[in-house]
Amino acid sequence: MRDRCEIGETMTTRLLLLADTHVPARARRLPDAVLHAIDDADIVVHAGDWIDVATLDLLEVRSRVLHGVYGNNDGPELRERLPEVARLSVEEVEVAVVHETGPKQRREERMDAAFPGVDLLVFGHSHIPWDTIAPSGMRLLNPGSPTDRRRQPVCTMMTVTIEGGRIDATLVPIG
Repeated sequence: MRDRCEIGETMTTRLLLLADTHVPARARRLPDAVLHAIDDADIVVHAGDWIDVATLDLLEVRSRVLHGVYGNNDGPELRERLPEVARLSVEEVEVAVVHETGPKQRREERMDAAFPGVDLLVFGHSHIPWDTIAPSGMRLLNPGSPTDRRRQPVCTMMTVTIEGGRIDATLVPIG
């Protein structure tokens, strides 16, 4: 990622959104598609439930920039290294990351109240992909899980492109 842009130049930042990797509980390792997507991303965001420290170590080494939070299944070692909520700015887009947002009913309204001023909220926990817009205009994205599809047809992750304040998200099926 570039530190600055010239006058008139529009920057594009590519994010990879992950959550609920559950390695090694649900998979022995991250799928190759995830590893390749990490290599292509400017920023990797992980919304919790890593399960093992080795996955955090791998993403820290492999990612250009990594932002992550701990989830409800993450133990003390991960909780010592990761916050419950992460915040970052990407090209003037205010981003927050949290593992759990509660039930889907009225999620957008609750997250508006919990995260005022946030443009993009990335969350996990359900393993169910989610892409909605709250009344405030905040975008809520859950990438699903790349290793444990639960009731979904396939495992998933998301790619996001931010350019000129615009957030374009794509759900990416895995294998």
